[in-house]
Amino acid sequence: MKATQRTHKITLVSTDEQRKQFLEFPYEHYAGDEHWVAPLKMEQKKLIDEEKNPFYENGEIAMFLVERDDNICGRIAAIRDHRYNEHHHSNTGFFGFFECINDQSVANLLLKVASDWLRERGHSDVLGPSNPSMMDEIGILVDGFEYYPSIMMPYHKPYYDELIKNAGYEKAMDMYAFRVTQATVSLDRMYRAEEVVRRRLPMLKIREVNLKNLDEEVKIVRRIFNKAWAGNWGFIPITESELEDLAKDLKLILDPKVAHIAEINGEPVAFSIGLPDLNQALRHMDGTLFPTGIFKLLWHRRNINQIRTALMGVIPEYQGKGIDALLHKETIINGKQEGYKSSELSWVLESNTGMIRVAEKIGAKIEKTYRMYSKELL
Repeated sequence: MKATQRTHKITLVSTDEQRKQFLEFPYEHYAGDEHWVAPLKMEQKKLIDEEKNPFYENGEIAMFLVERDDNICGRIAAIRDHRYNEHHHSNTGFFGFFECINDQSVANLLLKVASDWLRERGHSDVLGPSNPSMMDEIGILVDGFEYYPSIMMPYHKPYYDELIKNAGYEKAMDMYAFRVTQATVSLDRMYRAEEVVRRRLPMLKIREVNLKNLDEEVKIVRRIFNKAWAGNWGFIPITESELEDLAKDLKLILDPKVAHIAEINGEPVAFSIGLPDLNQALRHMDGTLFPTGIFKLLWHRRNINQIRTALMGVIPEYQGKGIDALLHKETIINGKQEGYKSSELSWVLESNTGMIRVAEKIGAKIEKTYRMYSKELL
């Protein structure tokens, strides 16, 4: 008896119903996965909204769905980031929002349609995933599936790495998520390091972020970030509108006890932003706030006992002088007083040996690994 060949239908997302299917697919795809945390649907919707997301002031997106037997079995987006290419003098396209059943033919089709769309627009290579920008969730989880993802970090099926590599992609960069806990932190070493740093930099002051003057604090963070990260892989300067948009969201959860700015002679030179891990509350929800989700969020938010150090930067002239270690120390000590028992430091590039060394010195261990992929477009 001859086997029936199953056919796939590829659709360029163009209608409201298709956008809804694109957004809803992960919630169906991960149903029953113990460690997947349903992100807020309103935030996911904003990520692909070309009117509300400031990324699209300098970027473009095309979204695709693959169906088999009238069922959605995968999604992907092809993304153009014009500022990235201007900054790096490159011609790179991106893929993002990759989700797929465990079927190589579906993965091949998804990645091919994204690559074809980018090639038709003149791109010479593709990098991803970025959802949609390098300042959003990036990478595929390749190790650490037994842990819950922290706030603003992705979670994936264990087979994704093989699907993407088998489709002709190579590893571009690995990124680590370190975990430091009250049990692993080396406080004695941190206090000794602080003495050394303060002897070298007696005018150093570390203060909490001032929520009452957040607009000015955001400008300081942006200025330091764009200087500090300029030489890092994948960096593009964050725009004022992007950071303002991010600050609006973070203002609702920011805890100044774990968010700091370092100053020397009153001049800001470094910052560290720790965020209460809202995913500890979101994992008790289904991604919606209404009608009852908001009450679940408020209830479970009281039990958040870990943070994620999501952003950190030291301007180049003060890098390597131990200021980053002092910022970590301040976060850990203050966090302990606030009831936080652990912190994730993420993401850290595998090439950032300085930050890896600092993380290891304070007692942090690698908990998760994320991977970015690239491919030449011939």
